[in-house]
Amino acid sequence: MANLNENYLNLQGSYLFATIAQKVNAYQEAHPDADIIRLGIGDVTLPLAPAIIDAMTKAVQEMGKAETFRGYGPEQGYDFLRKAIIEGDYKPHGIEIGMDEVFVSDGAKSDVGNIQELFSEDNIIAITDPVYPVYLDSNVMGGRTGEAVNGIFQKVVYLPTSAENNFSPEFPSDRVDIVYLCSPNNPTGTVLSRARLAEWIQWCKDNDAVLMFDSAYEAFISTEDTVKSIYEIEGAREVAIEFRSFSKTAGFTGTRCAYAVVPKEVTAKTKSGKRESLNPMWNRRQCTKFNGVPYIIQRGAEAVYSQEGREQTRANIAYYKENARIIKEGLESIGLTVYGGVDAPYIWLKTPGTMTSWELFDLLLEKVQIVSTPGSGFGPHGEGYLRLTAFGSRENTIRAVERIKTLQF
Repeated sequence: MANLNENYLNLQGSYLFATIAQKVNAYQEAHPDADIIRLGIGDVTLPLAPAIIDAMTKAVQEMGKAETFRGYGPEQGYDFLRKAIIEGDYKPHGIEIGMDEVFVSDGAKSDVGNIQELFSEDNIIAITDPVYPVYLDSNVMGGRTGEAVNGIFQKVVYLPTSAENNFSPEFPSDRVDIVYLCSPNNPTGTVLSRARLAEWIQWCKDNDAVLMFDSAYEAFISTEDTVKSIYEIEGAREVAIEFRSFSKTAGFTGTRCAYAVVPKEVTAKTKSGKRESLNPMWNRRQCTKFNGVPYIIQRGAEAVYSQEGREQTRANIAYYKENARIIKEGLESIGLTVYGGVDAPYIWLKTPGTMTSWELFDLLLEKVQIVSTPGSGFGPHGEGYLRLTAFGSRENTIRAVERIKTLQF
């Protein structure tokens, strides 16, 4: 008889967004004529930029001719895209990244979960709280968290982030081997300052910890006192792995393309104390268990870095940032407390009075037909908050704010 990976039994309920979908579907069935506005899951709504479509169309035509047809591609990504990534995302900031340190994938979520295969079960992880659920849930599956007691996993080091500490977590007081940071942050929409990130790099070096740095929303940054890449910080190459995505930067949520940077200097120890570079191990993992991103998609991603692609994708980002401003200022105008919405497409709304996250979620859905995301779904310290996204249409964004203004809190 096959035995289970019993770590899966430690997962807490269903995946957050699946629970939201169930609630919304039930409401829609009971109210088939309801005009629901979805400001919950962070999926984009604007179409792919014309430069991307042109590049992908050309690639499709290439696949129809024997002389330009391509079969299996490199699991790490085609050189043309890896070169474009280095030239477009890193060299402008004075960062040197090797071609063999860039690994193209089908999503940052996949990379964040799969990278754990390089680490043993006895590693202690630290996550910010609230946090993007994948960081925690994938480690539960990997057996690093122990069991949950009242929603708190026994072996996880939680780093509370809230308005009280300016959404900048304190350093762990206990031993930690792997730290997860996301800036701009999902779900709070806030960023960590350059100085604070430099302190985190030094802390990781002093404590022999690896930093998993999620930079999926860097395209939304307008604040100067932060970084676009963790490798802008001196010493980061020794301890940090960076995850980037074309999903929010260029609207690839339906076409799937991302990448991870794994510098050769980042190492981990064997049980005997020998240090091994993670870069060749990740390369082997990808070559063994990943088929690579399709050629057509990678040509589309390459076009993001063309002059036309940059102008067009930046226009889309500006559209979403204006939506965020409309939501933020609209909610503040009726006395609600709001964070984020400047450097990220997320608005982190403080629930009024003693209302819980799910109570506000239910109120918005039932009274004004707006779908949101309860902050408690991102961790214990997310209780008392609600996440709204700026990825809707301009019309729906304005309509949603006007509906919320009609409520009596």
